[in-house]
Parts: sequence; C-alpha cells; structure tokens
Amino acid sequence: MQISAQQVKALRERTGLALMECKSALKEAAGDLDEAEKVLRKKGMAATAKRAGRTAAEGLVGSYIHIGGRIGVMLEVNCETDFVARNSEFQALVKDISMHIAATAPRVVSRDQVTPELIQQEQEIHRAVAEASGKPAAVVEKIISGKMDKFYEENCLMEQPFVKDTNVTVGELVTQAAARIGENIVVRRFVRFALGELSQ
Repeated sequence: MQISAQQVKALRERTGLALMECKSALKEAAGDLDEAEKVLRKKGMAATAKRAGRTAAEGLVGSYIHIGGRIGVMLEVNCETDFVARNSEFQALVKDISMHIAATAPRVVSRDQVTPELIQQEQEIHRAVAEASGKPAAVVEKIISGKMDKFYEENCLMEQPFVKDTNVTVGELVTQAAARIGENIVVRRFVRFALGELSQ
C-alpha cells in the first residue's frame, strides 16, 4: 500500500516520532492513522521498557513557583545525555511535572517509596471500617486492596492522573516522552513547599 507524505506528516505531528517509524507504522496499519498511532505506542512502550535499565545520570533540576509565591516545587528528572537535558521537549516535561506537583501535592514519586509503617497504618484504618460494617473476611480484603490502590493513586506522583490530561497518569506521560525522545527518563525526587505548612 502506498503511504502519502501527508499521512506520515500527520502521524509525526501526533506522536513526535521519526518519519521512518511513522511510515513503517502506517504500512503496518494499512494507512489508518489511529491504528498506526496504537502500533507506535505499543512499540514505544516496548522500546522504553528495554531502555529502563540504562543509566540516567544527566537531566535537570527544575523549579516552579506558583502565582503569589505561596507554593514552590523543586524537581529532579534524569535522562541519559546532556543533549536530551537541553531538549525543549524534555524541559517542558520537567516544567509540566513541577506544575502538577504544585497542584496535587503528592507525597512520594512511586509506591515503592511509601514506608511500610504508612502502608500498615492505612490498611488498619480501612480494615477497621470494613469490619465494622459487618462484611465477610474475603470482602474486607478486597475493600482494603481497592482502598490502597486509591491511596497510591492519590499520593504517588507516577500514579496520579496528569492535571493537564487526566486520561494519562504522570507515569504514562513520562513513558510517552521517553518513547519519543529515545532515552530512559526517570523522575528521581521532588520537594514541595507550601507557605506555613510543616514538612511531612
């Protein structure tokens, strides 16, 4: 099937990926733009998973001060090369994540950073509530599991729906950026300051 330059251009504008990758995906999807985007996303996710083990020691420390100066964020995001650290898309990603943190106040980057003590405390609270309602033991465990998933979504940066597009999580946003840029990207750490608020 013949793929037109306009089709390739349209897919490239949607995904930000290289022309040859877009052309190949369009051929695989028989010219269907939506299907080609799905093909690229799947390949991008697979490529990103392969890159995940590579060292990301370059990057940026970004900052964001909310209007009025009442909330501030400092954030470290790593990539593999200083070339990518200077890339405008990477810099925009760092800024977007900083603004997201200012808006949503996550506690940690990912669920593996939640302390065992906090996990136990949350589970005990949800267990007490579920048991008090007279639910059977198997149902209680399912309730606790569901409540903990919600807790992680609310408190772990990478699991939060991205404020500018709630159809994707921050983790998915980073994965998509890594697929387009072609390097491993890691959100390393952040600190959020709110005027008059004691640190956690």
